[in-house]
Amino acid sequence: MKFKNTKQLLLSLFLVCPVAVAAQSAEADPLLTALKTELARSITGLINAEPSPLYYLGYEAYDKTSYSVSARLGSVYTEDSRRSRQLDVDARVGAMSLDNTHEFKGGNSSGNSKRQEAFTLPVEDDAAALRAEIWTLTDRAYKAAQDQYAKVKMNKSVTADEEDKSDDFSLSGASVLYEKASFPAVDKAKFRAMVRRLSEKFKAHDFIYSSYVNLMADTVNRYMVNSEGASIVTGNTYVRFMYSLYTRTPDGMDLSRVKIYDSDTPGEIPGEAVIAGDMEKSIAELKALRAAPPEQPYSGPVLLESRAAGVFFHEILGHRMEGHRQKSEDSGQTFAKKVGQPIMPAFLSVYDDPSLYRYGGQFLRGFYRFDDEAVPAQKAVLVENGVLKGFLMSRSPIKNFPVSNGHGRRSEGRGAVARMGNLIVASSKTVSYPELRRVFIEEVKKAGKPYGLVVSDIAGGFTITDRYLPQSFSVSVTMGYKVYADGRPDEPLRGLNLIGTPLQTFSRILLTGDDYGVFNGSCGAESGFVPVSAVSPSLLFSEVETEKVQKSNDKPPVLKPPFTDK
Repeated sequence: MKFKNTKQLLLSLFLVCPVAVAAQSAEADPLLTALKTELARSITGLINAEPSPLYYLGYEAYDKTSYSVSARLGSVYTEDSRRSRQLDVDARVGAMSLDNTHEFKGGNSSGNSKRQEAFTLPVEDDAAALRAEIWTLTDRAYKAAQDQYAKVKMNKSVTADEEDKSDDFSLSGASVLYEKASFPAVDKAKFRAMVRRLSEKFKAHDFIYSSYVNLMADTVNRYMVNSEGASIVTGNTYVRFMYSLYTRTPDGMDLSRVKIYDSDTPGEIPGEAVIAGDMEKSIAELKALRAAPPEQPYSGPVLLESRAAGVFFHEILGHRMEGHRQKSEDSGQTFAKKVGQPIMPAFLSVYDDPSLYRYGGQFLRGFYRFDDEAVPAQKAVLVENGVLKGFLMSRSPIKNFPVSNGHGRRSEGRGAVARMGNLIVASSKTVSYPELRRVFIEEVKKAGKPYGLVVSDIAGGFTITDRYLPQSFSVSVTMGYKVYADGRPDEPLRGLNLIGTPLQTFSRILLTGDDYGVFNGSCGAESGFVPVSAVSPSLLFSEVETEKVQKSNDKPPVLKPPFTDK
């Protein structure tokens, strides 16, 4: 889908309600009742039980229903249906100005673990069993908080003052919502047969050493109650169909192609014929990559296509916009002092809005109504017309940003920190993709290079935010091409990472396409894995540097795969 300008992009982003909502009421929900009952009892009994007072207590329970089926080479390998419940307890002692979550400084920084007390709950709605487990975990969390708070006070007394003296926690409203999601109707027989048939298509190719096809459907209902009066039940459904194929080159480089289809309902997964067509394209790409020579380091013009550009912004900018990194003594704080200053070209704006359920017709995995700290999802403007405006905020305040904007996120067993939801890159300087490619080739000629690089797929990578390491990034190019200035046919390239530093790299964006594309994925950080999305147009850089990838020394298999024997 293409959009001619920023206004049209914004009109394409809209919120719709999830369609499968359970009819059960809050008053009749045994899990919610058990959480509320134990919360009230725990607050009354623990608030002054020790010299360091309990000033906040929050419960988050995850009620998850899942189905998955996978196949390889025409045979179903795994099929699983399950139901599970997990509980997290956030117990805070001391005061908002200083509590047990305060960052350790110095040699004992291992105390900054974001792990949190978590426990398995029964899936049956027995009040006594539920309350017993909640009570057990609350006791553990309360004792752990007391112990940690004593260590925090000792560490603070023997280390230098922090530059940012913001509180450890901020107030939030007592939000109330009850909106459970129902697990979707999955035609298991249909998808079992579909993954089996599709997986068989890889058998005809002896250079494919490993492959699989998989369907996953998950519905997660999150229950949040806390001592501020919040009572929230909100659900999300994630349906993912994917395939992967892998090979190894004679010089020992592992290569793969992966295709993922994301939705919130099985009915939106493309038909078998469409996926089969995509598979043929992926097989051809992998074969071409395997035959391509290993690439040499390069510095020059790069055209980053839209979906890859979304991953790029997520990795290189998004993680540096997380609020807690701006005050952490261990963080490089690349942008902490640059609010109000230009950090990229004036035609670019960036914001994160987890309240967006879809982009055009595409489901966004980063959607949620409330974050994991019971704060409503909100749009966070990060960059406006090239100028840094703000950060992604959890309930951990930073200087000049005292409250959350609904971006405190985590997975089970982790403490929440500021994370992305739906990262949106908008440009006011766009051209069609064919015109962008023409300008790109002109830049290659202007730079005196025989070719430039077009990158169509990248597989994450890493961006370093720790202060004791260089503030750089490295992202792996999984599919790209050499585009020659003299008009020769494009050639696939393999074995490169895009590298650089964010301040320099963003300043080299010259122009963007009008071809906004969606990346859906799962992002891992110190608070665990969370579903995310990113939207971006294609980006033209005047210069990006690359480096060789690390590779194995293992040779390909000596024999051909047995399924290719005639």
